[in-house]
Amino acid sequence: MPKTLRSWATALCILAPLPAVAQSATNLTALRGLAPVTALTANEEGRAALDANLKVTGDIQSGVAKQPHLLPFAEQRQLALRDAFITDGNATELADGLGSKLGDLYQAKARYADYKTFTNVAPSVADLLGYTNNVAKSDSNAGKFFFANATKNGKTPVSEEAAGILAERGVADVFGKAYGQPAGSQGADAYGNSRPFQTLPQLLAYRGDDYFGRGSHSLDWLRGPNQDLTDSPSYPSGHTTYGYTEALVLAILVPERYQQMITRAAEYGNNRIVVGAHYAMDVLGGRAVALHAVAHLLANDPAYVGQVRRNPAVINEMSRSTNEAVAVTDYQEALRTARADLIAFLRDGCGDTVAACAAADTGRFRDPAANEALYNATQTYGLPVVHPQTANKVEDVGQIAPEAGYILTAAFPSLSLEEANAILTETQGPGGGFLDDGSAFGVYSRLNLYAAAGKAAAMAERKRAVPQATR
Repeated sequence: MPKTLRSWATALCILAPLPAVAQSATNLTALRGLAPVTALTANEEGRAALDANLKVTGDIQSGVAKQPHLLPFAEQRQLALRDAFITDGNATELADGLGSKLGDLYQAKARYADYKTFTNVAPSVADLLGYTNNVAKSDSNAGKFFFANATKNGKTPVSEEAAGILAERGVADVFGKAYGQPAGSQGADAYGNSRPFQTLPQLLAYRGDDYFGRGSHSLDWLRGPNQDLTDSPSYPSGHTTYGYTEALVLAILVPERYQQMITRAAEYGNNRIVVGAHYAMDVLGGRAVALHAVAHLLANDPAYVGQVRRNPAVINEMSRSTNEAVAVTDYQEALRTARADLIAFLRDGCGDTVAACAAADTGRFRDPAANEALYNATQTYGLPVVHPQTANKVEDVGQIAPEAGYILTAAFPSLSLEEANAILTETQGPGGGFLDDGSAFGVYSRLNLYAAAGKAAAMAERKRAVPQATR
């Protein structure tokens, strides 16, 4: 085990967002980045975006939107039901993005026997996923009650510094107030920011099987008993944060499947809208939190590494119950160790190179055009411009958020950080969205990692083809 990893513990599957018990420096950074949502009722552009958010959410949830999917809509609803269970201990529900051959190998080894008992492909991968998810999840969970009623957990006041973020930006419970379900009113979330299943005029509810293959119903994952979200504020989406966090880790570990894993993340977040649990804005917020946190981890930002993260007791792949701490002091070293172990596992299992097995895909991610269409549909969800000053501006990623480039260089190490940030700048999505207020965090909200990964892979391939002496 690497010296930088001091535990076998991994993150426990969390059926509902955990209340934030404290606000760390990274939490405060995420709260500031997510805070533009609180100002949306203050002007015409913001109100139009809120109106569109509800309509887009309803149209996707009902199927009226005719959104591009990788499955027929009826099958997509079934996948959304299975995706409601978070496999954050081993990322196994996301691993089908690795392709039919590699994904099957991964999922056969990394399994959940029940809500708390799971296995992993290797201890180093387990620890990397556990620490990464813990950091990103903490940032995401910090926003739940903060943006609902300006508290840590529904009742306890936030710190003076956190309260100042809200005071200078806007108001709490934006969704509840905008959609006629303010906190505590009949049928609303008691704390604020009621979810779509509480605010939509109509909800498409349906039956199907859950992750464990048991008969279930979409309402079981909204109103209980499997997951009760009735008093769990909506913004941002914790599931989406998990989906993008762990899918991005797998994308970096297996760069031959980078674009497919990012597509899986987009699908996973979108499925939270399909099942009725989240708005489009929740998903966009959760995605930005994940990308921001992973980039800072990859940069070995002292605020994100070297922390002691205590995970809940679980039964891990060694069949041991533990409540020990996880600490990573050099994230890139931990990543290298996990990559070596995962590649060895996949290579041995598939009997060929990982590149060859990655290309042998007969699953739903086999069509690049369909993958790109799905990813692009979730880039902004067509929500209107809120910040005109960034709408038609190319934001220089290297200047505003230079650590973002590590999201590419970690997977394609022949690229320099400058080259990676140039690619992220060139491929960035439309600007001016509700989070894109000119801040560094706002830049993460418009990164198009599908397009960026394609260009990064092509550049890396060109570099391999040119002998060093001729460069």
